[in-house]
Amino acid sequence: MLALWCPDWPAVAAAALAGLPRTRPVAVLFGNRVLTCSALARGEGVRRGLRRREAQARCPDLFLAQADPDRDARLFEPVVAAVSATVPGVEVLRPGLLVLGARGATRFFGSEEEAAERLVDAVAGAGVEAQIGIADELSTAVIAARRAVIVPTGMGARFLAPLPVGELAAEPSLAAPARADLVDLLHRLGLRRVGDFAALSSSTVASRFGADAVRAHRCARAESERAPFARQPPPDLMVEYRCEPPIERVDAAAFAGRLLATRLHTVLADAGLACTRLSITAETAAEEGFSRIWRCAEPLTPDGTADRVRWQLDGWLTRRDDMRPTAPITVLRLEPVEVVTAGALQLGLWGEVGERDERARRALVRVQGLLGGEAVQLGVLSGGRGPVERITMVTLGDELAPTAEAAQPWPGRLPAPAPAVILQNLPLVRLETADGTPVTITDRAMFDADPAIVHWGSRQWRLIGWAGPWPVDEHWWSSDADEAPAELTARVQVQLDGAPADNPVLLLVYRNETWCVEGLYG
Repeated sequence: MLALWCPDWPAVAAAALAGLPRTRPVAVLFGNRVLTCSALARGEGVRRGLRRREAQARCPDLFLAQADPDRDARLFEPVVAAVSATVPGVEVLRPGLLVLGARGATRFFGSEEEAAERLVDAVAGAGVEAQIGIADELSTAVIAARRAVIVPTGMGARFLAPLPVGELAAEPSLAAPARADLVDLLHRLGLRRVGDFAALSSSTVASRFGADAVRAHRCARAESERAPFARQPPPDLMVEYRCEPPIERVDAAAFAGRLLATRLHTVLADAGLACTRLSITAETAAEEGFSRIWRCAEPLTPDGTADRVRWQLDGWLTRRDDMRPTAPITVLRLEPVEVVTAGALQLGLWGEVGERDERARRALVRVQGLLGGEAVQLGVLSGGRGPVERITMVTLGDELAPTAEAAQPWPGRLPAPAPAVILQNLPLVRLETADGTPVTITDRAMFDADPAIVHWGSRQWRLIGWAGPWPVDEHWWSSDADEAPAELTARVQVQLDGAPADNPVLLLVYRNETWCVEGLYG
């Protein structure tokens, strides 16, 4: 297998779309963190996973772009076309990475080295830098491409053995998301090199780890990750859509692609199959034919299929060279090239693979791209005494880590349940006895009189019950002037007589000798 890898492709595509010079460092963000960056940016200290502000601090001239798979796929199509014009049989793993059989190219050009040189030149003609890797197995070739190495026949395992075990999870198009957890576990077990993991027996790996670990183990041994597939997919799995009217716009193509993807997965589900290699074919009114094969590590979901169809059609319709379709698309066809049993595809409760989570994530990322990285935040359970303190707001894409450990003891913590609504503006109220005397908290953290009435603005309610007070113990041990004991703070829950049915209980907080509403119980 021959793998062609374009390093830092999302950053390359973002720079190309923005018309930036090659001397400008570029980074692509996802969820306010660096997803990938150019070599110039890495030279300035920018690394994957850095927060946006830290990356800008290390490289003030850094150009930042949001992650956009559509952009990456659209700009990668000319690269795929350049390779396909040189050697047929190209399969796209993802934008920035493609593979093909090396045997035909080697025979045609005379040697593996000459074939690699010709392909690099072809890609350079499209204005892109690339690296070639050749090995017996696809995963080994992809890893070799990251090092621009041609692995001799039968030497794949020896080539992989000294590499860090993290290489097994480096390429997302070949590894499931859980592969990173497997690599972390192998590190903790002391298996730091690919060869250490490969030395384990297959039965040991199968009995102690999951199905993805078995595939990773085959990769570490330079064996095929999927078992040999002996039969061709049944011909009736192909689905076709005749475009009426013909398609010449990207938005119409995306709609047709999603419709066809849903139809394909209905056919696959009826046959108990899932697709791992997909052929996308388009025919135009001028009798032109365009075809591309996409290969995936995991069985395709309906959303995954629709994404690849949209990317491919977008790439064809927006090309600016003489290979662009000269007429509208009249026929769109999807055909599984390789299928596996549907048991390889873990469905969600409602029949889709994380459909709701994926849809929500895409919507949030889109909002984040429009409004900025800090515009979308997620709540994480944190340690603290009050309801506000127990929520840490984390920017989407950052590590979901609380500011304080929730499991630690927090004297004075409000007991469960938590308020349904938290009021951050803390409106002032008055807590009084039946004869109108203000109620306060004593030094022993108790009411100085029984509360009976709550005044909130121009309205007042009588109390039919209360719970608390719960004092907040903070810095009582401190004698340092810079860390003086905090003002007396306590919380109390009060139930109102005649309040609206949706919030009959208030959470009040006593601080600085005043009462405020901190939360409402629904």
